[in-house]
Amino acid sequence: MNNTYSRCSILALTALLSTPLLAQGELPEAVRVPAGNSLMLETVGKGTIVYECRDKKDMPGQTEWFFVGPKADLHDRQGKQVGRYYGPPATWEASDGSKVVGKQLAIAPAGSGNLPYQLVEAAPAEGKGAFQGTTYIQRTALKGGVAPTKACTSANKGERQTVNYQADYLFWKKG
Repeated sequence: MNNTYSRCSILALTALLSTPLLAQGELPEAVRVPAGNSLMLETVGKGTIVYECRDKKDMPGQTEWFFVGPKADLHDRQGKQVGRYYGPPATWEASDGSKVVGKQLAIAPAGSGNLPYQLVEAAPAEGKGAFQGTTYIQRTALKGGVAPTKACTSANKGERQTVNYQADYLFWKKG
């Protein structure tokens, strides 16, 4: 491969990865960040979500795939790993050791086969670093992550299934 072609490919990829996928106006109103906040960090989370076949709460004899928790690596728009996401509770931890947990405020449909868009209110960050000052976290640009399509029945109760997903996590601060 010649160097000119290679450099052009890298530049095009960098431009693509550094462009936000959705503007606030394109998101459902329920998951928009309140006015008075500004974007401080954009990450792409790639990972897995574990589901477990369990009895439905207060519904004897019925089962469902229960969300156990996520595990994802967070990358900046240039592809460098900058942290990780895990839970419960929903926790975003930066490579510098700062971390933030959040409480879900709203969700909205993000298309068939995808987790919903999500707006999370951040608790004060632990440690000084990248996540210090975070007020809200948005989950956007979703791919996958929904419960398995395999049947969840009394015969496979307790079985765990892992599904892949990808999402942008946008971190906001006052100002």
